[in-house]
Amino acid sequence: MAHPHAAPGSEPAIVVEGLVKRYGSVTAVDGISFTVARGETFGLLGPNGAGKTTTLEIIEGLRKPDGGRVFVGGVDALAEPKRARALMGVQLQEAGLFDLLTVAETIRLFSRFHYRRADERMLLARLQLEDKANARVGTLSGGQRQRLSIALALVNDPEVVFLDEPTTGLDPQARRNLWDVIRSIREDGRTIVLTTHYMDEAETLCDRVAIVDHGRLIALDTPGALIRRYAPGVRIHLTPPDGRAAVLAEALRPLPGVTQVAVDDQGEVVVYTSSFEETIAALVRLGSDGAIRYQSLRVEAANLEDVFLHLTGRRLRD
Repeated sequence: MAHPHAAPGSEPAIVVEGLVKRYGSVTAVDGISFTVARGETFGLLGPNGAGKTTTLEIIEGLRKPDGGRVFVGGVDALAEPKRARALMGVQLQEAGLFDLLTVAETIRLFSRFHYRRADERMLLARLQLEDKANARVGTLSGGQRQRLSIALALVNDPEVVFLDEPTTGLDPQARRNLWDVIRSIREDGRTIVLTTHYMDEAETLCDRVAIVDHGRLIALDTPGALIRRYAPGVRIHLTPPDGRAAVLAEALRPLPGVTQVAVDDQGEVVVYTSSFEETIAALVRLGSDGAIRYQSLRVEAANLEDVFLHLTGRRLRD
């Protein structure tokens, strides 16, 4: 079932060149290009309508582009879609499951659609579904259903696995269990392409992330490199004492090191700083002088959410 890790310099798992897709006067995908290395976990991030789903559907052979080329495992996916699809495993969304079949029956059914098949018992063990093999799909919890949908993406022993928001709607424990499963798939040497609305998920699982907005690729790098480039420093969260967030935000803009000040959905003032020591010293001084007032203060390291906010002007889940 395992694929050996690719040697350095080997052929990429996916090559996308100048992809274009139009719907009437709307250009959903506008010249997107990127390469995914073999054995890499690659994140594709973007708000709804950004073009990431259309891009994935073109790679998976579900849509035809108006321009550009796609190669999967060295196969021209547009010229030889069947050969390319044989190399891929695609996670099904909820609608693809049959509630009255058992877990084992579901895996067997989907296996029959493929020439190449993974071992059913290994799949059940890998996805922690052995004790649910004879349970009907309709009785599974949300986390178990998601693990089954990933098992179905692996039934043809694919080289490239596409996971579309695999942990949406799960509780924190189920999400982290699924992260372990995704890591184990990568340890087989498989390539994973992951879309997610959770920035901590992308930061934890992905070797590199591509950010797509308005049909264009606007950033691509490792999570750490993107944070250093677009959101260096830290965030300081302050809670205003009386809900006067706008007044507090205005007072904090001139402080040393401050690069940006925003008010979040909870009414907290968020200060981005490139010089934490200088900013915090000024905050403490102004607070003790009574020049500014706040109920609480906490400091957080910048993350991919801040990168996304910097590049697009909004949060991913907006």
